[in-house]
This record gives sequence, structure tokens and C-alpha cells, in this order.
Amino acid sequence: MANWYDHPQYFDMLFREETPVEVAFFEEAFRRYADRRVRRVFEPGCGSGRLVVAMAAKGYDATGLDLSDAMLNYMRRKLNRRGLAATCVKGDMTHLDFDKPFDAAFCTYNTFRHLLTEKDALAHLRSMADCLATGGIYILGMHLVPEEDYEAVVERFKMRQAGTTLTTTISVPHTDAKKRLETLRVKLRAVKSSGEVIRIQSEFPLRLYTPTQLKRLFKKVSDQFELVESFDFAYDIDDPLPFDKELLEGLFVLRKIAS
Repeated sequence: MANWYDHPQYFDMLFREETPVEVAFFEEAFRRYADRRVRRVFEPGCGSGRLVVAMAAKGYDATGLDLSDAMLNYMRRKLNRRGLAATCVKGDMTHLDFDKPFDAAFCTYNTFRHLLTEKDALAHLRSMADCLATGGIYILGMHLVPEEDYEAVVERFKMRQAGTTLTTTISVPHTDAKKRLETLRVKLRAVKSSGEVIRIQSEFPLRLYTPTQLKRLFKKVSDQFELVESFDFAYDIDDPLPFDKELLEGLFVLRKIAS
């Protein structure tokens, strides 16, 4: 059984349909919420680089950072095939160090939750603030959990692209509320046009956040970031939502304030 991080093409395929919607949201958010012209953009935990490539295609000076060599190499190949340029960096989300500040950054679909401790989450946010120019924005998205007891759901979906059918099952086999950790299990079954079948399974821990817990975290970096708006994963820029206990698919626009 293969690991999905060793098969970036399926990771990329899984989220590809969301890319145009996300990019459109990013660009409108830049216009509405950044207090500066957005030219340099950054994605920490960029994975297969689908968003970095898309932003490079829009003319942005884009940088992506990830720990996976397989993901970064896949992103480089995509850029080369399309004749695009972007910066690909291998690195840790908690220690960001760049020569020039970014005007905007984005980190969606739970990548932030790979930071398993409060210390690492704060280190990332503070390091991210240090990498942003004053007035720049950071778009951060993640699933939150209800304040009360809940039962994790199993998600199943299927998609087809370029002759390959990809069936995906996402489940949570274990949750430790006290440690604020859950185990996410991702199973993929890819059937190629040739009939070859590839089975992939990965399990990894993610940190849990209720809306209240995330608010507390944001408050700890309120000397560097202000929360200017919140949305959900519909990516409807004209429909901001209150950051309350009902917001469980959170998309947050943080703006770097002057120190």
C-alpha cells in the first residue's frame, strides 16, 4: 500500500477542481483586504503546488514551501511543462526565513493543523507575520470541530480525469480530545485507462480546534495580525460569516499590522 505523499499526481487531482474557485477568492481578497498592491505571494505547506502554479500563471511572483521532496519535484515539473517560474523551497512551516517580504500568503485545507502543538502553531503564525509586509494578508483555512461532543463522519467521493478514475475515502479512526489530536485516514484507489490499479493509504495526526480555541490562538498573535473577515469553504467573497460556534469550515483573512 503506497503513501499518497509519494504520488503527488493523485494528491493534485483530488483538489484540482477547487483551484479556480480558490484563486478567484484570493485575488478578490487581495483587492479588498490588503493595504498594499499584491505582487509576491507565498504558500507554506504547498503540497503538489497546484495553487502556486495557478498563481504563477496569473503573473504573481509565487513561492511554495513544503517538506516533501516528491511534492516539490512534482511542482517543478508542472512549472516547467507550462513554461512558468516560481520559487520552490524545502522547509519547515515553523521557521520561515526569506530575504524579501511577501504581500500575501495562503494556507488552506487543514495544512495548518499538521502543526500538532500550541508552540508550533504560534511559531508558525509569528514567523508568517515576520515574512509579510505591513498591510499584507494571510488567508488561513481549516476544518474546526464543534464545541460539544460529535461523531466524525466518513467522506467518500469519486472523480475522473485524463482516463484515470480516483476513488477517495477519508475517515477519522481515532480522536484524543484531551490531547486535541485526531488521526486522519485517507484511502485512494486509482484506476488508470490501462486497467492498472494503484491503492494508496496514509494516516497522519492533525490538531483539533474548536472555534473558541482558534479564537484564543489568534488573540495570542493580535500584536502582529488582525482578523479582518471570516468565510467558509464556499469561497463566496460577498458572503462573509461571523466567527462563531457555527463556523466549522473556517476561512480567515488575517492582516499584518504595523509593529
